[in-house]
Amino acid sequence: MSRTLVSVPKTARAGDIVDIRAMIAHPMETGYRMGPNGQAIPRNIIRHFACDYDGEEVFSAEFHPAMSANPFVAFSTVATKSGTLTFRWTDDDGKVETASAEISVS
Repeated sequence: MSRTLVSVPKTARAGDIVDIRAMIAHPMETGYRMGPNGQAIPRNIIRHFACDYDGEEVFSAEFHPAMSANPFVAFSTVATKSGTLTFRWTDDDGKVETASAEISVS
């Protein structure tokens, strides 16, 4: 579907608040624009974003047509244990794009 970019600290101490950033390359077409043929360009947006930390959801968001292209999300979570952060973007067609990153907690 699209290219993703995630930023997660590689290491942290238990209890640290870590900043996480995620972006997906996506046109976020609202369905309100007209194409060169005068027809409306079909809506195609990312509807849902979620981040799981070692299997537990720590952040999620619903996106709407007002969201810009290539949506960027930044949030924080508490580093509790070493594990994998899994990012999931779901679009209007039900397509899912995923990315993951590891964090080592001492």
